[in-house]
This record gives sequence, C-alpha cells and structure tokens, in this order.
Amino acid sequence: MYTVVGVSFKQAGKIYYFDPGDIEIKAGDNVIVETARGIEYAEVVVGKKEVTEEEIVAPLKDVIRKATLKDREIHERNKELEEEAYDICYRKIDEHGLLMKLIDVEYTFDHNKIIFYFTADGRIDFRELVKDLAAIFKTRIELRQIGVRDEAKMLGGLGPCGLPVCCATFLRDFQPISIKMAKKQNLSLNPSKISGLCGRLMCCLQYEATTYRKLKKEMPNIGEKVELEMGKARVVDRNLVKHTVTVDVGTEDDLEIKVDDLENYERD
Repeated sequence: MYTVVGVSFKQAGKIYYFDPGDIEIKAGDNVIVETARGIEYAEVVVGKKEVTEEEIVAPLKDVIRKATLKDREIHERNKELEEEAYDICYRKIDEHGLLMKLIDVEYTFDHNKIIFYFTADGRIDFRELVKDLAAIFKTRIELRQIGVRDEAKMLGGLGPCGLPVCCATFLRDFQPISIKMAKKQNLSLNPSKISGLCGRLMCCLQYEATTYRKLKKEMPNIGEKVELEMGKARVVDRNLVKHTVTVDVGTEDDLEIKVDDLENYERD
C-alpha cells in the first residue's frame, strides 16, 4: 500500500497521485509538486489515503512542499502572463494565416515551458509559429491540439439546463457516451436536444443512465398489470422522474398514480 494525496492542476481537472512524505497536507491546501513537465502549482483535492500499487503510476513523484505566500504570488503572476501570451500568440496565428483556434495558454510554475492549446479541423504546420514564440518568450514552447470536449471544459459556459457545464465544474474525466443512453431515458433523439456546447452527446446522459436503470427496476414496465382498490389495471406510460405510472382503468381517462401508492403489481 502507498500513502498518497490527490492533486489537480485545474478546476475539475484530472486527479494525480503524489507522495506527501512527512508533510502535513489536507484537502484544500495548495502544494508544489514535481511533474514530467517540471515544477507545478496544484490544489490538493483528495487528502492522505492508502492506495494499492495498481492505482498509481510508477514512479510516484513527491510533493515538494506546501505552497507558501510567495508561491501563490508567483502563481497569480503566471495567470497574468498567460493572458499576455494568449494575445501575442493570437496575433502570430493571424500573421501566419493558420487555420487554428487558440483556446488556452498555460505556464508551468517554473517557467520551464509554455503550453498553447488549440483546436483545428486537421493537421497544422505550426513550425514557423513555434520559432516566433520561442524567440519572444525565450523558453520551451509546446502547441497542443485538443478535441471539442476539451475545448468546452477549458472555456466553460451554460448547458441546455441553464447551469454551468458539468465538464468545467465537477466532471474530471470524460466517459464514453452512446445514443442508447438517450433512448433508455426516453429522450428525443434530436441532436440539438441531446448535444452539449461541444456538439457531442451531453455528459449527463452517461452518469444519469445509472439513476434511470435503478428507477426502472423499482417501477412496473409498460404493459404490466397493477393492483388498485378498484381492481387490476394495465400500465400504459410511466414517468421515471416523477416516479409515477399512468394506468388504463377501463374508463375514458387514464389515471396517473405514484408508484409508492401501488399495493402490488405483477409481470405478464
């Protein structure tokens, strides 16, 4: 077993495990860690815990120290420099006539590298752009092409529900999403209704699918018979969210009933 802490470098970013050593660290603290990219500033999102060897990526790197006031000042200054670097890179992309969309810029804490994130429809020859940027910033330059889901996560925005998009607030990893999930939730298959800002199927289809499977097990299926005070009736519709079923009681109007009020139901 290994004692680790989980840190994230961005809001709702992926969690990485590091060895805290003898440093007293808790969730919410900021730390300085060593990564493959260099020295980085991060937030502890998972306090000390024990994990198995299968859960870590060896070799496990160390937490160098808890972030000091000076470290936080450097981090805030880096945020300002990232905005300046964004403007410069944006102009250079325009000068070179490159068909790419600049999304974000990230300085490593130690200024060992500047990473420029962009989207494009295909491959881009940005060698001359990299030369220009390296001459301006006098450090290592990396241009990283990302997908539309990563773009939405970085930029954020409001989803169809009116709330900030899940990927930018609490979803740390993207999971596979299929159209079957929308079908099982009885949703309209109109792409405009089930697609997020990124144009892909909404992330909520994936994690809400588990809830819908659970609700379906707790409720009678359409076509099943249920026992009412007035006798048996057949289920003709159901509302998983409201936890109700609509039953045919042999009259002109169907009856909507809460599942908890059903005395019994039997499967055909």
